[in-house]
Amino acid sequence: MTIEQRLIDLGITLPPVTAPAANYVNAVHSGNLLFIAGKAPLPENGKLPKGKLGREFSTGDGYRFARSTAIDLIAVMKAELGSLERVARIVEIQGYLNTVDDFEDHALVLNGCSDLLVEVFGDKGLHARSVLGQILCVAVCL
Repeated sequence: MTIEQRLIDLGITLPPVTAPAANYVNAVHSGNLLFIAGKAPLPENGKLPKGKLGREFSTGDGYRFARSTAIDLIAVMKAELGSLERVARIVEIQGYLNTVDDFEDHALVLNGCSDLLVEVFGDKGLHARSVLGQILCVAVCL
């Protein structure tokens, strides 16, 4: 089954690629790698979600937002590569979440993105990942 057919079977129509928010591009090719700039959740009912996980939004809401972000990432892949069949592997994703201080479901939220990538790309969608939430202070000692 093709990637395009999987998208159809999942009821996913890729949106137009969202524009970068500042002075950067959506993606950069380097050798056989495609690096994609960070994306945010797609608008729902014409509005972007505003608020924090654990206050305005639940873990389930976050999962849904992460899933919609994956759809935007896939749209960038298609725009940059011409065909999603050119994707050999998703290597890594990084999630940055806006959370209240005591939020602990970061991994469950980012599963929204991870789950969709595996649903769409199968084993090629399995990836390494990192997720960060509210960080008040980071110190590095050398």
